Amino acid sequence: MSEFALTEEAVLDAARAATGLSDFGDPSFRPGLRILLETYDRGAGLDELGRKLAFRRVVQLLGTRLRVEQALRTSPQIREQKIRRPLYLTGLPRTGTSALFNLLGCDPNARPLLLWEGFFPDPLPGHPPGAPDPRYLAVKGAYERMRERDGGFAKIHFASADTPEECVLLLAHAFCDVQMGIEVLVEPYASWFRQQDLRPAYRYYLDLLRMLQLQRPGARWLLKSPAHLWAIDVLLEQIPDACIVFTHRDPRECVASYCSMLESLLESRHFAPLSDLGPRVLEYLEASQARALAQRARAPSEHFFDVAYGDFVADPLRTARQIHAHFGLDFSAGVERAMREHVAAHPQGEHGAHEYELARFGLEEADVLDRLGTD
Repeated sequence: MSEFALTEEAVLDAARAATGLSDFGDPSFRPGLRILLETYDRGAGLDELGRKLAFRRVVQLLGTRLRVEQALRTSPQIREQKIRRPLYLTGLPRTGTSALFNLLGCDPNARPLLLWEGFFPDPLPGHPPGAPDPRYLAVKGAYERMRERDGGFAKIHFASADTPEECVLLLAHAFCDVQMGIEVLVEPYASWFRQQDLRPAYRYYLDLLRMLQLQRPGARWLLKSPAHLWAIDVLLEQIPDACIVFTHRDPRECVASYCSMLESLLESRHFAPLSDLGPRVLEYLEASQARALAQRARAPSEHFFDVAYGDFVADPLRTARQIHAHFGLDFSAGVERAMREHVAAHPQGEHGAHEYELARFGLEEADVLDRLGTD
């Protein structure tokens, strides 16, 4: 019997004990928590270290929920914060969203979500203004040590405490999130997720953005995740002035790259290997794309702008200028200078070449093109 009991009561009790708090807020997160724990306990093939990592991550998320609820009670002004005209980047995974995200984040008017904030969106009581947050320092040190032990994943997706990062880190706190089910392949969580009304999760997510905005304001949010393909309608319902950039790439390249990334993620979290990883990935991406396109077709076209991966790689500044022009955002000489310096300092492949091929994952080019089109 594992000492890391992946049961609802075990993780809730551990979070209560760690924080001394008891109010987890809106109970809509409970079904997702239960199915996720069932997935980790029986569906993921976790070894003992994997169970330990999963247990600790879930308890950490629940601890954050407890502190978030305390902050919402003691600081009602959090919910008075307005999220105005956020710029969202989404598209199939591995279509250039991260590179574009980092480039657009150079705009002084942009307020990207940083990786460490995604783990710790709650304010730290009694923390002196301007002093380094010890949680930031802990995340910074942890990611530096990870890269020292195994720098291979940095070739696929470089991350540090200071870099802009995906919103999945915030959505994970609602337990209705693609990454917790390894985006989202592992059963039974994968099937459960596709049937969910995402509104409660996004309402909670917006409270976390408001909480961060009150702590460290910015002119407008810059946010990104391929996971938003599942929630275009919810985003526009809850943020009616959201601006959404869709990124596109040859699906043969993005599918192969994504398979390689997920294989690495599964291994690092001690999940059992998936013998049918490629077919599962292709089916998931096809469903993601179909859902997003159907939702987009029902929304006003002015909310959207499309970016082709090849165009972005060929001329990043032109792409950034076009995005700003489409949504009526300022593109001053200072913004352009900051972006030009970023492009010069961060050439493509700076962390090493990421090598991948479809055939290794049991996929054929013709099938990928047939199911995902010819972006």
